[in-house]
Amino acid sequence: MLFWKTVSVAAIATVFIAGCGSSTDNSSASATAGATTGGTAGTTPAAGAKKKDYKIAMIAKESANPVFQAAQHGAEQAALDLGKANGINIKIDWLTPPTADGQVQAQRIAQAVNDGADFVLISCSDASKVTGAINDAVAKGVPVMTFDSDDPASKRFTFFGADDTAVGTQLMDEMEALSPNAPLTVAILAGNQNAPNLQKRSAAVIEEAKKFKNVKIVGVFNHLETGQDATQEVIKDNGAHPEINAWVMVGGWPLFSKSLLSLDPTKYKIVSVDALAAELPYVDKGIAPVLLAQPVYDWGYKSVSIIVDKINGKDVPAINKMELTKVTKDNLGTWAQQLKTWGFTDVDPKYLALKK
Repeated sequence: MLFWKTVSVAAIATVFIAGCGSSTDNSSASATAGATTGGTAGTTPAAGAKKKDYKIAMIAKESANPVFQAAQHGAEQAALDLGKANGINIKIDWLTPPTADGQVQAQRIAQAVNDGADFVLISCSDASKVTGAINDAVAKGVPVMTFDSDDPASKRFTFFGADDTAVGTQLMDEMEALSPNAPLTVAILAGNQNAPNLQKRSAAVIEEAKKFKNVKIVGVFNHLETGQDATQEVIKDNGAHPEINAWVMVGGWPLFSKSLLSLDPTKYKIVSVDALAAELPYVDKGIAPVLLAQPVYDWGYKSVSIIVDKINGKDVPAINKMELTKVTKDNLGTWAQQLKTWGFTDVDPKYLALKK
């Protein structure tokens, strides 16, 4: 379980820089129009129409996942900091379902609109199931922003997250670099099979693996996105495929607990996305020598910052790129300090004491 404390703007100054979207993004034109046309559905109010109170409905994939809990707290802190700085009141309405379900997310979007939300902020569990609800919200004058997992076919005005193809490519490159030219029989742990961001990451891992003669992909293994289900999937597949000696995890679900710390690092190697406090022992023990850390706190903080920019009539790019940080034994102490700065209070003091 994560415990939190509030932190100041200075303390959590982000090191991740927003970048512009590519010309291939389907929603770029509509997002640009939304940033410059006041008073129309889903756009910034005209100059002088700024309100005093704003409600942002935040709909992540699943409420129990610690990465989304971190995003929630980032959003809440940004609401305090940026609301005060801009002379407005911002409320975060947490409408995340208990488990990943695109249909429930669509219902929560409609609920948010009916409850008077001014913005919707969503990480899409299944883009095909939320596109209609997003477009309906925009048509009713409620702008929608996506984070983490996008729905580019919708009328959302912007997205903040990683380039998932680049993430999958890097995961495979990092794995091969751990055992260059040695035989690698790789299993891909992929979470929800309908999540667009995870689909892209998995596909990129498979494509990048084709470059290496020493790499064989056993398969892509999907599961419910809980630590328990992910752990059971790994154990089951290790038993069914004894030739597996490497796991590429496009999300860090089983590493959020101690359940896989008994794995033999001479037999298995893991490269994974995410580097929460609970995952650091896996780096320390050499079971997961490389983690690609997402700035999960900034999913909330940066996203609310972008929404405030839209409230203030600033141009908002259709794509705001999020960079990942490579975490290894070499920078374990530095990353532990970053987690502490973001408000994580479950960071093992021994990692905080490491030389930066």
